[in-house]
Amino acid sequence: MTDAVTFRGVSRHFGTVKAVDNVDLAIHDGEFFAMLGPSGSGKTTCLRLIAGFEQPTAGHIDIFGETADGVPPYLRNVNTVFQNYALFPHMNVRENVAFGLRVKGVGKAERLKAAEEALELVELSGYGDRRAGELSGGQRQRVALARALVNKPRVVLLDEPLGALDLKLREQMQEELRKLQRALGLTFVFVTHDQDEALSMADRVAVFAEGKIQQIGSSEDIYRRPNTRFVADFVGSSNVLPADLLGVGAAGQWASLRPEDVSLEAPEVTHAEGQTIDATVTGRFFHGRVIKLNLDVKGQAVTALVPAQLDAPQVGEATRISWDKSRVHVMEQEK
Repeated sequence: MTDAVTFRGVSRHFGTVKAVDNVDLAIHDGEFFAMLGPSGSGKTTCLRLIAGFEQPTAGHIDIFGETADGVPPYLRNVNTVFQNYALFPHMNVRENVAFGLRVKGVGKAERLKAAEEALELVELSGYGDRRAGELSGGQRQRVALARALVNKPRVVLLDEPLGALDLKLREQMQEELRKLQRALGLTFVFVTHDQDEALSMADRVAVFAEGKIQQIGSSEDIYRRPNTRFVADFVGSSNVLPADLLGVGAAGQWASLRPEDVSLEAPEVTHAEGQTIDATVTGRFFHGRVIKLNLDVKGQAVTALVPAQLDAPQVGEATRISWDKSRVHVMEQEK
């Protein structure tokens, strides 16, 4: 099966700045693929390279096996949904959705019919005569998505499209986007800096930093088995500690242990395998269902998330913590 998008040694430089630096990447046909990373990591530039808004300084991009080198955006079988939606205020919803078809020279009756079908896909039937200013943020996001879908692209590019929504609406739209992608069978490429968003929606995630991909894998792989300290810290907070302190690996190696995998033990409990260790509480924070404890363990800072119903120790108190060695991941690289 031909991949939807392939990067081969792709770089994009702006003067001395390497926004994208020798990236190899294959996005499978029909998958929901997330590009995750902080600002300036290269993820949005990669999206713009796929869209054709930028051209590589070096390397090659293929879209469904055909070269994209030098191909302008309007000739690529992709469409982009932007964070600000970019809806025309002087047009109604139906005209906004049909605009791309109008540019392509599609007849009025045909393009308006296609626009209504696209609005039905995003559950906005009956909204065609409204103006963008009359819609909620979530409805504007759906209109922007319908405008992308009306062109029947094989790849939909989403540039942080949920960033302007409040938390509850954002969570709702995450579920709806995922459901729609599965129903349509299209390839969705989603750029975000929100690790929860990427982990909950994507089939696979690429974590970016400094223009390079640090790791690609399923959400669980990225979370449970980070390759580097950067991935461990960025994709959910993690305890990055000397591996031998956690009873795994060898001296000089580093390992990741997620805070929710650290348990409190009664002072008298011991484990033959050395999985229990003394700790002192240096910080205590209530978060509703969980309590976050900052701990000092042999001079190392460790974070634990424990159920709020536990009688968690107070700051300055001694405690003991334990962990399951199977939840510890020895990382390939420290950085």
